[in-house]
Amino acid sequence: MTKRWLWLWLPLLMLAGRAQAALDIVITGGIDSARPVAVVPFEWTGGGAAPQELSEVISNDLRNSGMFRPLDRNALPQRVSRADQLEPMLWRSRQAEAVVVGSIAPAGNNQYRISFELADVLGGNGARLLESRSATVPAAQLRQYAHRIADIVFEKLTGIKGAFLTRIAYVNVQHGAQYPYQLMIADYDGFNEQVLLRSREPLMSPAWSPDGRKLAYVSFENKKAEIVVQDIYSQQRQVVSSQPGINGAPAWSPDGSRLALVLSRDGQPEIYVLNLASRQLTRVTNNRTIDTEPTWSADGKSIYFVSERGGRPQVYRTEPGSGDARRVTFEGDMNLGPRVTADGSNMVLVSRSQGQYRIARQELDGGYLQVLTETRLDESPSPAPNGTMIIYSTTYQGRQVLSLVSMDGRFKARLPARSGDVRSPAWSPFLN
Repeated sequence: MTKRWLWLWLPLLMLAGRAQAALDIVITGGIDSARPVAVVPFEWTGGGAAPQELSEVISNDLRNSGMFRPLDRNALPQRVSRADQLEPMLWRSRQAEAVVVGSIAPAGNNQYRISFELADVLGGNGARLLESRSATVPAAQLRQYAHRIADIVFEKLTGIKGAFLTRIAYVNVQHGAQYPYQLMIADYDGFNEQVLLRSREPLMSPAWSPDGRKLAYVSFENKKAEIVVQDIYSQQRQVVSSQPGINGAPAWSPDGSRLALVLSRDGQPEIYVLNLASRQLTRVTNNRTIDTEPTWSADGKSIYFVSERGGRPQVYRTEPGSGDARRVTFEGDMNLGPRVTADGSNMVLVSRSQGQYRIARQELDGGYLQVLTETRLDESPSPAPNGTMIIYSTTYQGRQVLSLVSMDGRFKARLPARSGDVRSPAWSPFLN
């Protein structure tokens, strides 16, 4: 475990309460076509019960990616802790492609020694070791380290960096409560939920800084729209925009030095860029219709935004300072809420067609648009930093809930909160 990993996670772990899921993931489609793998329960060499079911966390992570289908732990042909103990024929009979094994042992001072191995069992000459690591981990970080193992396994089997050590931010609305609006953050799977802010007035549009240390959001606490930047660790808050009229939809530039935002101080809502160091504002768009929902391109040179200049809301692209804007979405009645994936290859958005608002992705090189969901009132899509999954808000049984969909639309899952409406999700950048 690197010092950098500890530095990033320790403050959050200190803030966290006991590990429990506030948003239980319910798989709703697509797992049958995923790749079969196995995660054997880790051998526990201490007394009593193991302090954490590491294999369960790892197995759930792989399942939640939509790319893997872990075998039922009750149907595993072997219970071993080392790769050289695996009998590939037994695992191939269960159609497993790869197997994760490991052990956990007390290491003193409330720490534990964790060892794990990943083996390919498809070959004919025994299990082929793909990865082997050990680490000593404090008790409070066992669940996070299980996510770390899942990240390593995922990257080894797919070539794509895992995103299980990430977090999500969202707004929970408890109707009728003294402070109905709550700005929350949680692990990507809903565990370790924390309240960052309670407010009597609406909170909207949380956005992560590129280093994962701050959130920008819209607050109405002072009876008007203002944009606030809050440090997650120190809890320090700073109002960075309080212009007359609308202050909305903050979006961090990839280098974290600027915020794109929507202001109406000069009349119609327009896109501006705020330099966070100098507080200098630069107007980006100038049109008689509404321009809103900015998001940066991956290289920080362009801004995508939604405009009604063509008659209905569609996504446009502009380079700040150029004065030009080019329409980039053409399918569907309207397209809203664009967010560009970290690698710059795709844009996720809400596409309306025949009265249905659904999550879609559009290739930025070619313009092919694929509708990914089948629900009707989807909004606020936010892609995972590795570009494999999208979290968004939708309506289920009369309440707003969060849902997941894979970038190819095959895998779908729902994260219903135990109470209230959940909206405006934002997936963090990589935190390790």
